[in-house]
Amino acid sequence: MIIDFHSHVKISKKSSFMPDYLREMMGEAKQNGLTALALTEHFNTIRFFDIYTFLDEHYRYIDGYYDVDGVKLFPGVEVDVQEVGHILLIGDRKKVCSIREQLSAHLEEEHFIPFDLLMDLADQYNVLTIGAHPYRDSTPLAQNVSKAQLKRLDALDLNGKDLYAKGVKACQQELLALADEIGLPVVGGSDTHQFLQYGSIVNEFDHDCRNSDELKQAILQKKYRMKISDQLPLKVKSATLVKKYMKKYLQEVDTVSL
Repeated sequence: MIIDFHSHVKISKKSSFMPDYLREMMGEAKQNGLTALALTEHFNTIRFFDIYTFLDEHYRYIDGYYDVDGVKLFPGVEVDVQEVGHILLIGDRKKVCSIREQLSAHLEEEHFIPFDLLMDLADQYNVLTIGAHPYRDSTPLAQNVSKAQLKRLDALDLNGKDLYAKGVKACQQELLALADEIGLPVVGGSDTHQFLQYGSIVNEFDHDCRNSDELKQAILQKKYRMKISDQLPLKVKSATLVKKYMKKYLQEVDTVSL
């Protein structure tokens, strides 16, 4: 199984959900060699539940993932915490949607949920927890919560965007040093909003997984390998530019429609 643990199916939090765009993303992920994705859409994206309504209506849900034309799509969500940082939660669709409902009072920046309360909620639902891009300049989770708090996570995210921004070697060294210090595994996530970024970093698992419990066990037992593409800089830069102009176009369309 080849999986990307950090993936979006909307071009931005403010854009509408577009079913055709999701289908295109899944098709391109498959062409890039991926057999599985974690769908970690932002928890405060507009009309969050439209995504899961569409998936439920059009694709089969098996054990703990959607079968989207041969790609395993594991439900998840990316949550902002009060201290400043992002957490990826991956689990059963009902659990993910229930967590999102319980976060309804925390969608605005001034009301973001504290890290410890989010971890309590994640423990209650027994979902896979990953600290997203811990050293990103805009959301440096690792600098805003203690190492004891970070140990409550299941893994840390080696992020495609950060590998591009900071350089592969420097970014890896920084994150792996933290992971070694606190005893957490590291998994790769492209953080793509645009399909050109797929394949920039992937995780090759020894065996297929059917749900978040199996994913967690495989991660903890280190039965996988991260692989960073030699084309990562080109993939991320190209996707970033396309995303920029797509967002501008969609904003103009929304303005005209109003």
